[in-house]
Amino acid sequence: MRKQSFIQGTLILLAAGIINRMLGFIPRIALPRIIGAEGVGLYQLAYPFFIVLVTVITGGLPLAIAKMVAEAEGENRPEKSRQILRTGLTLSVGLGIFFTIVALVSASWVSNVILTDHRVYYTFIAMIPMIGIVAVSAIYRGYFQGRQNMIPSALSSVFESIVRIFFMLWFSWLLLPKGIAFAAAGAMLGVTVGEIGGMLAILWQYYVITKKDKKTTPIEQQTVEKEVIHSGSDDVKSTSPILRRLLGVSIPVTASRLVGSFSYLLESIITVRSLALAGIATAAATAQYGSLQGMVIPLLLLPGALTSSLAVSLVPSLSEAAARKDLPTIHKRMHQALRLALVTGAPFAVLMYVLAVPLCNLLYGNPDTAPMLKLMAPFALFIYVQAPLQAALQAMDRPGRALINTLIGAIVKIILIVILASQPEYGIYGAIIAIIVNSVLVTLLHGYSVVSLISLSLRITDTIKTLCAMIIMGAGVRYVYISIPIAEAQWIQFLFASAIGMALYFGLSLLAGLISLRDLDRLPFIKRWL
Repeated sequence: MRKQSFIQGTLILLAAGIINRMLGFIPRIALPRIIGAEGVGLYQLAYPFFIVLVTVITGGLPLAIAKMVAEAEGENRPEKSRQILRTGLTLSVGLGIFFTIVALVSASWVSNVILTDHRVYYTFIAMIPMIGIVAVSAIYRGYFQGRQNMIPSALSSVFESIVRIFFMLWFSWLLLPKGIAFAAAGAMLGVTVGEIGGMLAILWQYYVITKKDKKTTPIEQQTVEKEVIHSGSDDVKSTSPILRRLLGVSIPVTASRLVGSFSYLLESIITVRSLALAGIATAAATAQYGSLQGMVIPLLLLPGALTSSLAVSLVPSLSEAAARKDLPTIHKRMHQALRLALVTGAPFAVLMYVLAVPLCNLLYGNPDTAPMLKLMAPFALFIYVQAPLQAALQAMDRPGRALINTLIGAIVKIILIVILASQPEYGIYGAIIAIIVNSVLVTLLHGYSVVSLISLSLRITDTIKTLCAMIIMGAGVRYVYISIPIAEAQWIQFLFASAIGMALYFGLSLLAGLISLRDLDRLPFIKRWL
């Protein structure tokens, strides 16, 4: 099986992430036109329960599988990798079956009591088959990531998106004559079919790659592997040590993600109530919070496609290096990840700050959200750097440390929301300040933990160079947008100023050594040109 380098794996996942985000705009635009806002509301009411159940079942298992498989591959023990895969599948499928039964039994109660809208019942039922499907797909993705082959994960995720979009829109249109409740259930059923497509795609790739591995593996090595598997060796034949290790790695990661999910839920409730205490009407408070979470935050997280790809690639890469006790490689990978996250996220933060008004106006037709975006944009860099730092802690067997850091940040955020958002002079900006403090605090805590753990020396010069490039780029973008009009259409002027700014930033990064020709050489088409 072909194994990619750290940078290649990141680029493959990045390409898949960008494609999936572009495809994701299709149902967001088309679905409301088919089933209306009320139908979309019924669909959205059921989906958070699916996210919670999947977090419980697979929250930390794929990462644990990736980490353990990477260690086994680093020791050149493919038979142990397969044993880890089987153990992970058994655990995940068992949990999937259990929670599928729980969801079926509680569907009526959830629809009528918790959600207080019985029409959600059909959407909830359509969602339930996904639980077991995602449980299987997630384990195989973790397995391939552990072997540092990101192609199966990327291809299956793109295939899943294409199938999901088609069937989501088709089923909702097909069931619309039966009523909005059935149309929303059809949309959820389309998502289920997409997950089935993604699972079949990754299973097919596993079959093909395994078959190819057997052909390329010498007969003598295959014989040795069979003997090891059937020899009664405690660390391979017995699943108990593997199961204990899987649980030891996955439970803290799952808990950390659940902390994030529940803090987000609590944040939404407390923010609206705090705004009410500040004298803001309920409808206005809901609208302000909707602008923040539905418009501003998604924009800030758009460059996260790269940081999430970095985080996924970083775990197996660091785990393999840690298994060899190769500290120089660990330092090298961390410096690469932090530099890429910082350098690639910086220009987007500048554009969101300088061009906040035209950006919000063009995307949402609502320039009133621009002040929120402008306030948060400079601190977006902390969000982009946070993902690889957290992945490093998980890869280095410190998921508990990441959990504590996340919990501390969540507690501080909730307290600040209560204190600030309830004050009339702050209002929604009190919640924004709390979110900013949370991002900065958690990132600094993660950074301190990583530096202490592996004695990492931070390259402060990279940060200074990046900040200087950002300031120069920001001045250039502002000047071009205001002083060099090339068209009356706002979107043309916006694109022109953004392109000039990006080119200026790219040139400055090359001159400052933040980006090198070697980095560009890793990109497929640019490599040929260079």
